[in-house]
Amino acid sequence: MALEVVDLVVDVEGKRVIDRVSLEVERGRIVALMGPNGSGKTSLVYAIMGHPRYEVVSGDIILDGESIKELPTHKRVLKGVMLGFQNPVEVPGVKLSTLIIAARNKLDGKSELLKIDPSVFSEIKKYREIVGVSDELLYREANVGFSGGEKKRAEILQLVSLRPKYILLDEPDSGLDVDGVRDVARAVETLREDGRGILIITHYARILEFLEPDEVLVLVDGRIVDRGGPELARRIEREGYEAYLSHS
Repeated sequence: MALEVVDLVVDVEGKRVIDRVSLEVERGRIVALMGPNGSGKTSLVYAIMGHPRYEVVSGDIILDGESIKELPTHKRVLKGVMLGFQNPVEVPGVKLSTLIIAARNKLDGKSELLKIDPSVFSEIKKYREIVGVSDELLYREANVGFSGGEKKRAEILQLVSLRPKYILLDEPDSGLDVDGVRDVARAVETLREDGRGILIITHYARILEFLEPDEVLVLVDGRIVDRGGPELARRIEREGYEAYLSHS
């Protein structure tokens, strides 16, 4: 059981942004995707999610043995792939708790989207404590007036509450202080232990100080240029990306 990207080539408005990328995220494992700014990391996850601006020229995206390359974004989500945004959008007029409950009910196939299942709400409260989201934040309009750290925590709370099979996290450590990074790492570890497959995009290795990935990939100019274990992330933290850029 895995989310697989196979020889993927992606263009945006005629520009090549992903060039023959292959990777595999198995259930219960964490893959870290690292690279300098502008290397194509966000483009890759947008393509996996089916963003309409990102044209898949060739290759495939396979979810548990089934190609999802032709599916619209919402159907990919319903099949169990979700993206945690780098900059979550504001949802005026909708409480964070309401947003989570409605989305969870939709995924569970319930017709009454706003009906609160006590067991589900109890689960959300449990995850709230793990991630470090205050009770007060649950009853505010989603992301409206939230600090950068609050937005990140709220985004992670939504992801863990909706229980996707595979989670794509776009720089979940950006905008967080050390305590926030630690809380997010703890939530991600909970997801791994629960059998979720996780792809983490990060520029620096901050979150990887608290969370050991099973595999580390380095993306430069839309291509995977290196693969390794946690030691690769530590080396990049010490030395940066200069060695890759000088040969790209």
